Amino acid sequence: MVGIVERLVPDELWCLFQRVVPEPPSRRQGGGRRRHGDREVLAAIVFVATSGCTWQQLPTASFGPSGATAHRRFSEWSKARVWAKLHRLVLDELGARGELDWSRCAIDSVNMRALKKGDLTGPNPVDRGKYGSKIHLLTERTGLPLSVGISGANMHDSLGLEPLVRGIPPIRSRRGPRRRRPGKLHADKGYDYAHLRRCLRGRGITHRIARRGIESSQRPGRHRWTVERTMAWLAGCRRLHRRYERKAEHFLAFTSIACTLICCRRLTK
Repeated sequence: MVGIVERLVPDELWCLFQRVVPEPPSRRQGGGRRRHGDREVLAAIVFVATSGCTWQQLPTASFGPSGATAHRRFSEWSKARVWAKLHRLVLDELGARGELDWSRCAIDSVNMRALKKGDLTGPNPVDRGKYGSKIHLLTERTGLPLSVGISGANMHDSLGLEPLVRGIPPIRSRRGPRRRRPGKLHADKGYDYAHLRRCLRGRGITHRIARRGIESSQRPGRHRWTVERTMAWLAGCRRLHRRYERKAEHFLAFTSIACTLICCRRLTK
């Protein structure tokens, strides 16, 4: 019977995590409590991310570490950029297996309310000026997230395109050198600007951006629907339904964890 820790952190994910987690700090000999294992703490963090519970509500009997311990380790690993490194490693494994389709990609964003305000928040123009944050996401053809970022809810979608394209890491391929450039990029009318088209052409990426006043807004498009489906997958990480973190790096950490879990599902098929 598979335990809750093994179910939340499968062997494939645990092997990759061991490659990016920093070494535990050395402790003086004698005294003190035994340090909880990284796999148990990682499972507790994944549980908080997917269930949406608070750190205080974490069921200690199921995982071992308390909510305070899990939150402390989460903060340490977020500061060390463990989650972004883990996402990149999972993408590397998928790329080496030929699971990534670079023929086209899609970009979009989604808003959520920030209950405690904090870094990288702003008044949401579509939510009566309530403070919120925005997740910017770029996916490959089948919907696997390649690059992710966050901003205040008042930042225009178009400002997120160049950072996301630059943020695509060099990913392993089944054959040949690493890749970081898709063949085409699909986007909605929020990205309909000449300087963005020039930027994409300069990087050798064919743009497929919907044009304002010409194309219909009633449907997401033949290829853009995949990124909207991935946004729905992100909603499976209930911690992202609202932003509870004051620190932007913690909110970005939960977003990276959600992207990693989406990619890991393809990896463990």
